[in-house]
Formats: sequence, structure tokens, C-alpha cells
Amino acid sequence: MRAIVTGGAGFIGSHLVDALVARGDEVTVFDNLSTGRRERVNEGARLVEGNARDAAAVEKAFGNGAEVCFHLAAQADVRVSVERPDFDLEVNALGTVRVLEAAGRQGTQVVFASTGGAIYGECEEPAGEDSPRRPLSPYGASKLAAEEYLAVYNRLQDRGHVSLRYGNVYGPRQDPHGEAGVVAIFLGRLAREEGLRVYGDGHQTRDYVYVEDVVAATLAAQGRTGVFNVGTGIETSVLELADACGRVAGIEVSLAFEPPRAGELGRSVLDPALAERELGFRAQTSLEEGLGATWRFIRAAEGERQDGAN
Repeated sequence: MRAIVTGGAGFIGSHLVDALVARGDEVTVFDNLSTGRRERVNEGARLVEGNARDAAAVEKAFGNGAEVCFHLAAQADVRVSVERPDFDLEVNALGTVRVLEAAGRQGTQVVFASTGGAIYGECEEPAGEDSPRRPLSPYGASKLAAEEYLAVYNRLQDRGHVSLRYGNVYGPRQDPHGEAGVVAIFLGRLAREEGLRVYGDGHQTRDYVYVEDVVAATLAAQGRTGVFNVGTGIETSVLELADACGRVAGIEVSLAFEPPRAGELGRSVLDPALAERELGFRAQTSLEEGLGATWRFIRAAEGERQDGAN
């Protein structure tokens, strides 16, 4: 099968590309390498550099034809979306339209990587796909807009596109040097023998889902239509996460509490029941198991970084 992965040099995308190559697919990676890394791209895949907002570049990536496009390219930083909502909208909504247009000319299915927490907003209970959608950031709004474009193309052009609302994805290759990805940040700080910063009281909860489980759900969505949550259905507080990170690292955790950040959700958890019924997907990786694998990766990467600095 021929597949395109936009954002295929990124954290989740590179894992997806590995899985596609492993099953024997002919894979094209489309990435502008602004946050993705060339060295992450599987040697068995073809890399096309370009920006999803550039219609000609997207058309080039689709040049060889493909049965499916996994659209993971995105502006995923909530803070950037607040500071530059126009840029966020262009990347996440216009970029998706560019992909949909190219896919329509090729007869290609689009599997779109959306977001759960940012779209649902505050959750009173595990959010199902029909729960109210109340984004609290431009990022959530742009992702929801992109989902609606997929739905419109499905209705008007009789397409079979699918949107996947990911929970808080973590795992190897997530960048520990930055603000996004609390698991990577916590483990990165522990690898550098630094204390952990907690914003607010630490009782905020999230649905942490391991990257290999996310890849499995994404592959299972091929050939389906609709919207599906991809999560565990399990809430974990920031304080519980900090304790778990300390356990897998074998380090006593030191916490420093900072003022809460504006717009941060207090509770975010997904109901994965529909994905289990329709896609046959259920997250298989426990938090401790996933954190352990992530810790081993980050500890090794941090050691290499320090060796290089010396």
C-alpha cells in the first residue's frame, strides 16, 4: 500500500512511519522539519520537504498517488496558538484543506490527527465523541475547524475521512526540552538531576496514552469513517504523574509549585468506548510500562547530549 504521513519526521509521525514501513508499505513523509527531525525518518521512507500551507508542495507529496494520507502535521503548541492565532489557524485548518484538496484529486483517504482535551475543554466526566466541544484555546478551535472540514468533504464528496482525537500522547522521541509534553519534561529534568515544576496545585488530570498505542489506533482507523477518541479512559493527576516518573527513574522527586497557567484545563479524560467497538482498539500499555520505556530513551538521549557538549 502507498501511504503519506504529513509530519512524519515528528514525535508521533515517526513512530507511525516505522510501523508502516515494517508492514511493507511504500511511505512518503511530508514534513517541513521545523520541529521534526530528518534523522527520525525511517530509511525505508521517502522524504519530501514542504509546508502543508503550500498547495504546490502538498501536491508534490501526493505526486506518486496514495491510498491513505495520515495527516499529523500541525501547530501543536497552545501558547503559540494564543500568541499567534492566525498562524495556528493557517497551519491547522488551511493546511488540512490543502491536504483534503490533494487527497480528493487522488482518491486518497485522510486519517486526521486531532486532539481530545483541547477540543472538549473542561470535562465533568470522561468525554465521548458526542460530548459538548468547548475549546479554551485557539489551538483547540483550529483543530475542531479542521475536523469540520473533513466532515464537509465526507458529506459533499462522499469521502471516507476520519478524525482521531488523541489524549495526552507520550513516549520515546518526545522532546524533553520545551514546554509541550509534561511526561518528557518531567523525565528530562530527572535525567538532568533537576527538580520538577508543577503549575497550580497539581490536581489537574489528563488521559496519558502511550505513543505505540496511538499508532495502533491510527492504523486501525484506516478504511473507517467518523470521529474517534484515542485514549485510555484513565485520569492521572500531575502529582500522581510526578510520583510515577520518580518511581521509574528510581529518584526521589523534588517539587516546586508555580502559579497556575492561564487557560489550563483542570480535568481532561476521554471515553474510548467507541474506538474499542468500531476500531477494535484498546490501549495496551500501562502508565508505568510506558513511562519506563520513555525514561530509558530520555536518559540515553540526555547522556549523549551531555557527552556531545563535553
